Amino acid sequence: MSNPQAPPPYSEATGPGYPPQGGYPPPGGYPPQQGGYPPPPDGQFQGYPPQQGQVYNDPAYAPGTAPPSVGYVGTSPYPQGGVAPEPSSTTPMARGGDEEEGFTTGDMSTDKNIRRVFIRKVYTILTVQLLVTVGIVCLFFFHDGTRNFVQQNQGVYWASYAIFLATYIALACCPSVRRKFPGNFIALIVFTLALSYLAGTITSYYADGAGRSVLVCLAITAGVTIGVTIFSIQTRFDFTKCGGFLFVASWGLFLFGFIAIFTYSNILYTIYGWLAAVLFTMFLAYDTQLLIGGRRYQLSEEEYIFGAMNLYIDVVYLFLIILSLFGGGRGG
Repeated sequence: MSNPQAPPPYSEATGPGYPPQGGYPPPGGYPPQQGGYPPPPDGQFQGYPPQQGQVYNDPAYAPGTAPPSVGYVGTSPYPQGGVAPEPSSTTPMARGGDEEEGFTTGDMSTDKNIRRVFIRKVYTILTVQLLVTVGIVCLFFFHDGTRNFVQQNQGVYWASYAIFLATYIALACCPSVRRKFPGNFIALIVFTLALSYLAGTITSYYADGAGRSVLVCLAITAGVTIGVTIFSIQTRFDFTKCGGFLFVASWGLFLFGFIAIFTYSNILYTIYGWLAAVLFTMFLAYDTQLLIGGRRYQLSEEEYIFGAMNLYIDVVYLFLIILSLFGGGRGG
């Protein structure tokens, strides 16, 4: 006895998806359902996947038991049949790392010309900063009236020190300050003048009449800076991985210097000076590699102010340390 509600046999079925292509008859036949022909159990039916816009309506189909095909509308979170899209060249995964605040990991500069422009901009700013500092140092050292003024007005020195710290913290800790023009250049100018005044005041206490000591120390600083820069660019050693070591070494040197103040020992002062010179030489190599790029860490191309400021501090402090070691004068 036939059932009038039963679907027609497989051989007489018509509708979307019938007859199946490739000659694969599912066992027992499948009735046509709304939206297309349900997938066979083994998934080998050649008439599949369904065309764009069709829906799987087989109640037995459980999402997740088989990967949905192209055109599937329903449970797949991906538009391409459940297959996750390949990472493009603009995603952080494809570019080698994720970008943090001012720093990037891996080689994220897809255009070398952009990096070269960034490096040229940083060294241009650094050159102007160093010329201003050298001019102020020479003025404070060779001009008697200026030298006497800065030595007799210590309040200006401490005010410059406060301005130096305030602008350094603002530029180092606030990306909105160092990236927004023209405020970033204004802050950098104030920072440069403040540190130049400090360096000039300290230099004024190392007068030896002819001024040979300061000139020699300037020459030594220039030679060390150029040598370390070339070495940092050429070497395979990655100084950018040594940030933690440099941080710990800085605190250790600070505590050592604090102890040396109360010992009044020239030997400890000399040891402290040599350790400080080595440390700031390593900082110079570290900051140079951050700037050049291609290492474990590098500065992003927006951080030209930050890069110039770090290199400038390294060079000025290295000069002051060398001056304290070879200046032959007394510290102020």
